[in-house]
Amino acid sequence: MTSTQAHPAPVKSQAAGDGFSHKLARVADTVETFLVERLGPEVGPGEIARPPRLMEAMRHAVLGGGKRLRPFLAVETARMLGGSEAGALAAGAGVELVHCYSLVHDDMPAMDDDDMRRGKPTVHKAYDEATAILVGDALQTLAFEIVADPTWQPDPSIRADLVLGLARASGLGGMVGGQLLDLTAEGRFGPVSLDVDDTLRMQAMKTGAILAFSVEAGAMVGGATRDERAALLRYGLALGQAFQIADDILDREASPEAMGKATGKDKDAGKATLVDRLGLDGARAECDRLVGVCEEAVVRWGDRARTLCEAARFTVARKV
Repeated sequence: MTSTQAHPAPVKSQAAGDGFSHKLARVADTVETFLVERLGPEVGPGEIARPPRLMEAMRHAVLGGGKRLRPFLAVETARMLGGSEAGALAAGAGVELVHCYSLVHDDMPAMDDDDMRRGKPTVHKAYDEATAILVGDALQTLAFEIVADPTWQPDPSIRADLVLGLARASGLGGMVGGQLLDLTAEGRFGPVSLDVDDTLRMQAMKTGAILAFSVEAGAMVGGATRDERAALLRYGLALGQAFQIADDILDREASPEAMGKATGKDKDAGKATLVDRLGLDGARAECDRLVGVCEEAVVRWGDRARTLCEAARFTVARKV
C-alpha cells in the first residue's frame, strides 16, 4: 500500500505480548543465519585471507546472543511500507555489526572495563585486548561492506543513502561522539556537571542515533516519502531515548544473572543518566511519555504499524 492510499484505524495501545516476542525471535533467527554466513571461514570477493583467530573472535562477539532489535526495526519498518525484506535484513545486519563492534570496544579496560557480555566473557577477556581492538575494526568495516553490497540493495541511490546514514549515526556526531561525552560525564577529563538537556543529548548520540537509523534504514528500503521518513525519524528518536532510559533503570534494578553482565556499574562510575536526574518514578513516567510519542508518530499507518507500536512498548517493559 502506498502513502497516498487510505490508512486503517489507529492501533490501540496494549502491552507487547507473546505474538510480538515470536516476531522478534523469528527475525533474530533470520539475522543470526545471515550473520553466520557472513562470518564463515570462506574468503570473500577482494579478500586475500581470513585469519582464523580473528574470525573466531568476531563470531564470539556477534553470534549466539542479543535481541537483534536494531535489524528487527529495519525489517519491520520496510515490511510496513511494502519494501524488500532482503534489503532491509542486510541493512539491519549492518547496523547490528556496528552495534556489536561498539560493545567490543566499550567493554575494554580503557572504556567500561567489563568482564561479561550476554552471559559470556567479553572479547578482550576471552582473547586479548589487541584482538578485541581488531575485532571491532573488522566488524565496523564488514558492516559497511554489507550495506554497500548491490547483492542486497540493487538501487545505487538507496545504497548511498544507507551508507551515508549509517556513517553519520555511528560516527563523531552520533554513537562515537556520544561515547566520548559519556566518558566526559564520568569526569575522565576533568570535573563536569551535566544537566537534563546535556544528558539527553549524550544519550541521543550514544544510543539513540543508531536505533533511529535502524528505523530510517527500513524507511529507505521501503521507499518512504520525505514526510513519512520525518514521521519515522520521530518514532526512532523517541524509541532510542526510551531504550536508554529503560537500560538505565535495568542497571539499577536487574540482577547480573538476568542481564548477562555486571549491573550497578553506571552509578558507581558516576555516569550521567536520567534516573539520577528524574528518579526511578520520573524515569518510568518519561518512558511512558516516549512510548506515546512513538505511537503518535506512526498513527497514520494504522494497524500496519502495530508491530512498531509493540516494539516501543517492549523497549520500556523488557526485563533484560
